[in-house]
Formats: sequence, structure tokens, C-alpha cells
Amino acid sequence: MKKTVAGLLLALIASLPASYASADQLKIGYVNTQRLFRDAPAAVKAAKKIEQEFSQRDKDLQRLAKQVQGLQESLEKGALTMSEAERRAKEKDLGELSREFQRKQREFREDLNLRQNEENAAIIEKANKAIKQLADSEKYDLIVQDVVWVSPRLDITDKVIKALSDQPGGK
Repeated sequence: MKKTVAGLLLALIASLPASYASADQLKIGYVNTQRLFRDAPAAVKAAKKIEQEFSQRDKDLQRLAKQVQGLQESLEKGALTMSEAERRAKEKDLGELSREFQRKQREFREDLNLRQNEENAAIIEKANKAIKQLADSEKYDLIVQDVVWVSPRLDITDKVIKALSDQPGGK
């Protein structure tokens, strides 16, 4: 997909009239989306918010993992001295606890991914507005995101992050 977009971009630039394609007249910018997700104030705030939302569930999962581990160790240490019925009961308990842990862990990951995707979508929406405003105010002809390689002189990510910081609720 990225190769196709890059190929189309190169074909588009190559098809521009020679007078328009000079570096003085064609203004191109690049935005590093990963840096936006990492450095933009809205992204930092969202990450902290998500961490707070999920911290208790994470602690509960860690506690449950320790229970599973403790039960497993207890079973391994005492397997030779336990009666057959006692050993089977502990194995059954371990299996049930292990399945519960795996289910809760899976639900945690799914919920966490969903929340991260929601927050990322909001950040991208804000960033796209900031990029559009920047393109209009600074007269960019083309702004691209997420390409294989770009010259650092075309990178306008810092400007977009600053624009996001200046937006209401951006900090």
C-alpha cells in the first residue's frame, strides 16, 4: 500500500509542468504520525488517561497471575505428598483459575486496544485539522504522512505538534 501511494506521488510530481516542479515553487511537507502519537500534548494526555483507566484492572490481572503461579508451585511441591483426590482437586482449581486469567487478560487487551484506537482517532482528527490549517496558512501544495523515507527538510511534524499544542484542550 505504501509503495503504491509513493509511486502515485512520484508519478504526480513527475507529471507536473517543469515550471511548477521547481523546488522554489512546489512546497511539500511531511508529517511523522508516530511522532504525533508520541509527542503531541493530546497524545501524552490520552496515554495518561488510558493508563489511569486501566491501572486497577492491570493490578487485578497481576494479582491473579500471582495466584495462578502460587497454586502451580504449591501443586508441584506437594504433588508427591498429596492424596490423588487432593491433587486432582488442585489441578482442577489451577485449570479453572488459569482459564479465568487468560479470559480476563484477553478482555483487558481487547478493551485497551479499543480505547487506544478511540484516542488515536481523536488525535488524528485534530492533527488533520491542524495540518489543513498549516497547509492553508503556509501555502503547501502537498503534505504527506507515513512514507518510507523523506528528507528532514520537508518534515513539518514539529509545526503540527505546536499547532496541536496551541489548540484549546491541546495541552
